[in-house]
Amino acid sequence: MKMKFDSKKHHRHSIRLQGYDYSQAGIYYVTIVTQARECIFGEIVNKEMVLGRYGEIVQKWWDDILVHFPNVEIVAFVIMPNHIHGIIFITDARRGEVFSPRGKPTLGQIIGYFKYQSTKEMNALNNKG
Repeated sequence: MKMKFDSKKHHRHSIRLQGYDYSQAGIYYVTIVTQARECIFGEIVNKEMVLGRYGEIVQKWWDDILVHFPNVEIVAFVIMPNHIHGIIFITDARRGEVFSPRGKPTLGQIIGYFKYQSTKEMNALNNKG
């Protein structure tokens, strides 16, 4: 059953704290919902999530966060048909020798990178038919 998006019922609210430094070490819970809550990442079959092509792309780019941001650890991650949940640990420690010259990335930069790369690949796949 597909849930229709209703802008009167479904309002986007930011729960970000004004003035909070989202680059500081901490554990952050993230939820990202697809546009219009469209079920594009896969489906639930026998109570298990089966990833579709877009779900595989999302998994790939979430895993890449660890490569791109050496001060980040992934605590948990789950893909649902129309949204994802992740727990990100921004640490003060760095894995490896490479670190961003821009300083410590913010949570917004980490999620922005993930969303940009995932969307770019899904759009490229979609444009190929």
